[in-house]
Amino acid sequence: MVSIPDVVLNDGTSFPELGLGTYNLRGEEGTEAIVSAIAAGYRLLDSAVNYENETEVGDAVRRAGERLGIARDDLLVTTKIPGRDHGYDETLASSAASLDRLGLDRIDLYLIHWPNPSVGKYVDTWRAMVELQKRGTVRSIGVSNFTEAMLVRLVDETGVFPAVNQVELHPYFTQAALRAFHAEHGIRTESWSPLARRTELLNEGVIADLAEANDVTPTQVVLRWHTQLHSTPIPKSASAERQIENADVFGFALTEDELDAISALERGRLWDGDPDTHEEM
Repeated sequence: MVSIPDVVLNDGTSFPELGLGTYNLRGEEGTEAIVSAIAAGYRLLDSAVNYENETEVGDAVRRAGERLGIARDDLLVTTKIPGRDHGYDETLASSAASLDRLGLDRIDLYLIHWPNPSVGKYVDTWRAMVELQKRGTVRSIGVSNFTEAMLVRLVDETGVFPAVNQVELHPYFTQAALRAFHAEHGIRTESWSPLARRTELLNEGVIADLAEANDVTPTQVVLRWHTQLHSTPIPKSASAERQIENADVFGFALTEDELDAISALERGRLWDGDPDTHEEM
């Protein structure tokens, strides 16, 4: 089992520096893959309504308790509100449905999946999430794919800062300005697609050289880059061996120059995910 350090969110919750992405982990194989990750040391499990696997995540939490003796309170389960459920009353109903599918009495981190600005309901959605946190059915609340301007609007209209903003982040798209804003305001950055899958990132010369110098894999170099930038990456893998490799990144450190060399790979956003225009229901 690997040990994954924690940081403390702005609401006082302990939050792992690395978690498991569960996109496309479905069915019995998906559930067992998540149990495997928990056995390897993962404590943060990232799901969403639109991943259609909340049931599998909840089943994995229960199996981890039965087989491994991992207490429910030691695991942090994330799920996300889809665009079709934006709005105050809709969010309250959506959270209840998520809890039912998960089979849990609490969502540990609840995120707005996409802001969907043309719909114009993300502030009402946020107000409902603040209420859910007060009720105790949600521990921490945050957002995903929000810009600085959207974050400012949330705080201006509700007075409540998100604990987390989960965004596309990898060496080809470093999000430096947004990360700086997060750091200034106590918002934890979380990285989706941290390895820029379906690209040549892991074959880049600078990453290969650093992997050789540190006797680690290119994947481990990239994930360590994330953690040293104070972002929590959530790599997905169904392989027990790869899960361990992905999490075993805290035994070496990159220098500031090495971090900068990786960040110099910047190209910009890779996929159609501009929060000002991309919408997802």
